[in-house]
Amino acid sequence: MTAVTAIADLTQPRRYRTRLGVLDVLALLFLLLVLAMILVPGVIAPYDALRENIAPPLSGPSAAHPFGTDYIGRDLLSRVVAGTAATIAGSFIAVTIGLVVGTLLGLLAAYFGRVVDSVVGRAVDVLLSIPTLLLSITIIVALGFGTTNAAVAVGVSSIAVFARLARSEVLEIRHLPFVEAAEHMGAGHLRLLARHVLPNSYSSVLSLAALQFGTAILAIASLSFLGYGAQPPNPEWGLLISEGRNYINSHPVLVLFPSLAIVLTVMALSRTARLIRKKVG
Repeated sequence: MTAVTAIADLTQPRRYRTRLGVLDVLALLFLLLVLAMILVPGVIAPYDALRENIAPPLSGPSAAHPFGTDYIGRDLLSRVVAGTAATIAGSFIAVTIGLVVGTLLGLLAAYFGRVVDSVVGRAVDVLLSIPTLLLSITIIVALGFGTTNAAVAVGVSSIAVFARLARSEVLEIRHLPFVEAAEHMGAGHLRLLARHVLPNSYSSVLSLAALQFGTAILAIASLSFLGYGAQPPNPEWGLLISEGRNYINSHPVLVLFPSLAIVLTVMALSRTARLIRKKVG
């Protein structure tokens, strides 16, 4: 029996690799490229993203400038690469806020029920009744403009989504036999939540976090496009699109390449979310 188990363990990674399709591999490779753009931007970006170059402004893609140049001669490829860190960092902050606060609220509401569930439920209903973009803009107006404040605003607006999912997952696990057995054996509330309820309810929430990461990228880029997020000369993706829209007829690559960066990143994260759901589900 031991030999059979060992053979099964050896073949498991191979079987898992066969389930990866071409699109899955491409998504993972693109996310690795995004990670490289964050960690070692100087290796990919040929120029300083904030410095004007001697190249003529609004020049098309060339060997020297693969994405062309913007309206004051800055290399567009370098600006897209430099803007990756700001966009991804803001999205990470937003997802972390929504994940931690939302999961905690959903966990407490489903576990304790009654008054706690009623209060959390009403708060979630209020957040869900307000359009995400409108709520984010309201919070930014109160906190001030900037990428960090935009990330906080997007994170607050996503709390309700995580709370609702976490609550539904915990409700399914709360009364399972192993949880009730641990409770009858004298386990306290904190131990039950940390050792039994949370570890068995996180898979769907984790998958949602990957999906919400893409949603946060779109939200932060939208806020920057509207002028509520990153401010010039920071090369955030949404701000690059906003700057390039004035030249969309004569020089559409100013909008095309930042838009492709957003679309491909969101699609890759969506594909990764499916892989996470298969792996931990």
